[in-house]
Amino acid sequence: MFKKPLVLATAVAATLVGSNVHAAARDYISIVGSSTVYPFATVVAEHFGKESKYKTPKIESTGSGGGLKLFCAGIGIETPDITNASRRIKKSEFMTCQKNGVKELTEIKIGYDGIAIANSKKAPPLDLTLRDIFLALAKNVPNPKGGEELIANPYKTWKEVNAKLPATPIKVLGPPPTSGTRDAFAELGMEGGCKSFAFIKQIKADSKAAKKAGDKEKAKVLKSKYKGICHGVREDGAYIEAGENDNLIVQKLEADPEAVGVFGYSFLEENMDMVQGAKVDGVPVTFETIGDGSYPLSRPLFFYVKKAHVGKVPGIPGYIAEFTSEKAWGDEGYLSDRGLIPMPKEEREKYAADGKALTPLEM
Repeated sequence: MFKKPLVLATAVAATLVGSNVHAAARDYISIVGSSTVYPFATVVAEHFGKESKYKTPKIESTGSGGGLKLFCAGIGIETPDITNASRRIKKSEFMTCQKNGVKELTEIKIGYDGIAIANSKKAPPLDLTLRDIFLALAKNVPNPKGGEELIANPYKTWKEVNAKLPATPIKVLGPPPTSGTRDAFAELGMEGGCKSFAFIKQIKADSKAAKKAGDKEKAKVLKSKYKGICHGVREDGAYIEAGENDNLIVQKLEADPEAVGVFGYSFLEENMDMVQGAKVDGVPVTFETIGDGSYPLSRPLFFYVKKAHVGKVPGIPGYIAEFTSEKAWGDEGYLSDRGLIPMPKEEREKYAADGKALTPLEM
């Protein structure tokens, strides 16, 4: 007569053990996301693994968009705990997180980086304007003959874009659409040059006016048209998607002095013996010009933490504390040695506090 209770007790025990095994099935932090943030996150992970009782986090370079897609897929150990991003999370991505149960995520801004446009040191250095960048790489550009007509990009060499530039073919190795660097480059570089044309800039102004007047449909159409013009990259071979591996782009530039690459400043700094950064609107890409915002292609970097995984996956608060410590991201921290441009002290204190409290992001 004791068999049934014993069987029941055994089943309950097995269930409890199974749930504990599931909860503890991953004993390391899983991080995905930006290839630009990857080297910074990797060195933090190494310090954390050596100096704590926890395992070194495992980090994958998936691109900002790819990382946020994985991160926002849901809650559970089969999904990442943290995702890195070289741009801020989009409202649409935030809403996907919410829909999939990732209700509380904390945003940590870690510092600043610049998007370098570089070529081999075997070639002359480039001095580009934002307008040059747009005309060289946009899918459709204003007709060189004048007027407000847009035509398929006819430019084959840099000299055709700007007579001051070399007569070398336009051959740009850059990141794919899943990359935050690509997003930031489109917004800061491509759009920066695009809006130098008054008739294109007017489309954006008309969109804002329509929205203000309550015509949401017209505003949406005009906004989409403007973005299509300013962010659309040519697909005729002049722009070559070179994947998420920025080191591979550097190697290709070394092998082909006529090529130009687009990647994060940290990779430029690490490879100054092989490649050189172009000036943009007369401003060189340096630690100082990115930090003071004078370099036109500078941008903030982030990582996002899934609060629901804290306490389930060991070590997350410790990793956040390591990343947001002065020895890591401070003015003299080890991340600045890798090319990260530190935030002002007040900003560092704010995000360190958010990380400690796991303050939920609101959008």
